[in-house]
Amino acid sequence: MGDVLHIRGRILAGPDDVRDELWVVGGRISYERPAAEAVAVEGWVLPGLVDAHCHVGLDAHGAVDRDTAEKQALTERDAGALLLRDAGSPSDTRWTDARDDLPRIIRAGRHIARTRRYIRNYAHEIEPGDLAVYVRREARRGDGWVKLVGDWIDRDTGDLAPCWPKDALAEAIAAAHQEGARVTAHCFAEDSLADLVTAGIDCVEHATGLTDETVPLFAEHGVAIVPTLVNIATFPRLAAAGEAKFPRWSDHLRTLHARRHETVRNAYDAGIAVYTGTDAGGGLPHGLIAAEVEELVTAGLPVEAALSAATWGARKWLGRPGLTEGAPADLVVYDADPRADVRVLAAPRRIVLRGNVVG
Repeated sequence: MGDVLHIRGRILAGPDDVRDELWVVGGRISYERPAAEAVAVEGWVLPGLVDAHCHVGLDAHGAVDRDTAEKQALTERDAGALLLRDAGSPSDTRWTDARDDLPRIIRAGRHIARTRRYIRNYAHEIEPGDLAVYVRREARRGDGWVKLVGDWIDRDTGDLAPCWPKDALAEAIAAAHQEGARVTAHCFAEDSLADLVTAGIDCVEHATGLTDETVPLFAEHGVAIVPTLVNIATFPRLAAAGEAKFPRWSDHLRTLHARRHETVRNAYDAGIAVYTGTDAGGGLPHGLIAAEVEELVTAGLPVEAALSAATWGARKWLGRPGLTEGAPADLVVYDADPRADVRVLAAPRRIVLRGNVVG
């Protein structure tokens, strides 16, 4: 499990839990000084960052080979993202679990989409009558999550539109919960959100379509959001590329993009839980977690809330420990206080993964 480490400086174990030192013994965190001689590491320390929406094993065309997936995971690691929620992938990445040098992945199985209503080669493409069956299947393949495509462009109307009727959603989400899995859904637009919440959804990805009517609904039902603002930044480019064929869709994307920061701030102010995710692995490169935290601050979240969205709060939400006694030693060391300037996150000094210094 590597050397015994003495991590000292300022240990940001929680929003109100700042310590001066900890040790890494046998790959795990200890706040008790060990008898063994230790290698000193100094700086400002956070739990390993969380990218709660990325896609190891996927690129713009579908599943990738193992070497490419390994490079994706290593890029996340080197950015300090040591816990990933893989929000949909056609690849089997279970082999990464045996690698102590790669981030831990919490999988949501493969995307489940309506026929011809998502990116080619990404999803199971099915009709509503089969939704609950596929949700059960992916719940058993994943690590406690299932990923639906809640809306996508409808080529008949030329704009974003919901993919599933209410009754199919309610049956499918209930099936996932029976299997012990939570459900999240890709949603850009407004019209799918109320049906998903009333059907029992646990989380919504992107959530750019939140309005004054649905924000209170999310807050009341405890539905979290992962805004993926670094991905939403691509909307103007996507809109320009599709304008000739789908002008309504393009205008809609521009509107959602223009209000993206206000949407996230309104959600946070209403008490909706907000977590960091980059949507890396499709059209975006991996390793963008620091940029996503910075985007949350730009949106108006307090710095400690943005940090929590990528550290303490996100780990608790996903059921994984932070810098607690006996937890796996997954942590990132920085030269300066990220609470003073979150841009510090873009330049880790040291990365410790399961007790080993890997960067």
